[in-house]
Amino acid sequence: MITGRVTTKGQVTLPKQIRERLHIQAGDTLVYEVQSDGVLRVRKMEPFDREWHQALSATLAEEWNSPEDEEAFRDL
Repeated sequence: MITGRVTTKGQVTLPKQIRERLHIQAGDTLVYEVQSDGVLRVRKMEPFDREWHQALSATLAEEWNSPEDEEAFRDL
């Protein structure tokens, strides 16, 4: 088990072993999830792939653009 301390400012330094294992570098974004049993889960967020999302959005806009779709999703 690897441990660390929280500073008075609420900061935590990620131990080198953790950074190396998860390939975490300066500038990376971490996601914090508090689970119902009080467990804190921390994971590295993968970069947003804008090109892929734009290509996907274009196909969905063409595919899901009928009056039936508008009716089904109107209240979302």
